[in-house]
Amino acid sequence: MTEATPPGYVPTPRPTFDSATVIRSEEAVTATWGDDASGHVFDRIFVSSSKIHHIIYELEPHGAFTHSEAYRTIFAAYEVMYVLSGELALANPETGEVVRALPGEAVEFGPDTWHHGFNESADTLRVLEFFAPPPSTGTSGAYARTRPMLERSRYTRDDLLASWPDAQASGSRTTLRVVREPDYLWRIEGDTNRSLFGVIASSPELTVGMLRLPPARITDERRHGGDMSLLVVAGTVTTQLAGDTIELHTNDALYVPEGEKYRLQNAARHPAALVCGIAPRYLS
Repeated sequence: MTEATPPGYVPTPRPTFDSATVIRSEEAVTATWGDDASGHVFDRIFVSSSKIHHIIYELEPHGAFTHSEAYRTIFAAYEVMYVLSGELALANPETGEVVRALPGEAVEFGPDTWHHGFNESADTLRVLEFFAPPPSTGTSGAYARTRPMLERSRYTRDDLLASWPDAQASGSRTTLRVVREPDYLWRIEGDTNRSLFGVIASSPELTVGMLRLPPARITDERRHGGDMSLLVVAGTVTTQLAGDTIELHTNDALYVPEGEKYRLQNAARHPAALVCGIAPRYLS
């Protein structure tokens, strides 16, 4: 049985769309997550459909989020966090694991993983996050309140001292994994127009990857076995929606429902890069 919503807890807004939609950076729904005990996080929410949750969260320079009685950071979802700016130190306070991710790097982890985030830079930390199954299915705050409260947090693995990196080679337990570009699973897609897609992380619930488009490149028509939401992280691309050509700039997003076809083009002089999240299935 789900516990009652605790005093002070504010659910995350859930913007949804019935058809393919461009969401400008300034049009994303904004909200603040957390309280004085957990720390405060600024969220820019692009999409929160019945299949995928897509946000950018921000921490002020040297800021942090942990957890509190009302805001417990343990969810029934698979999560991928891609760093846009700043320096993310992400910790599992239950196991003591800590990983570090710089801009262009990602961290992935599965359900039932406690996590705390720290901005180790003097810049604003901006993290693109994909989360599935999404909050609308009860995987976030409602689920977290059914989990036992973590009373003590730790950020060290003292058990691995005097055995590192041998312990890593022998397969010591890890719940947080950093993914860098050399780790991507690259795919060349398209029968007529070639596109290069690098899988950052993929699970039965969610696939996240990087689509690279050189100048003058257009993709074949694409569609997926899940809702797709993407963020332009570099350059400019265009897409066709309801017969109109629409331009997406850096930090703009595009949402496409499951099964709906779309095509992307880089008509600019500079390369474009897009980080895409698809849930639940990448292949149609």
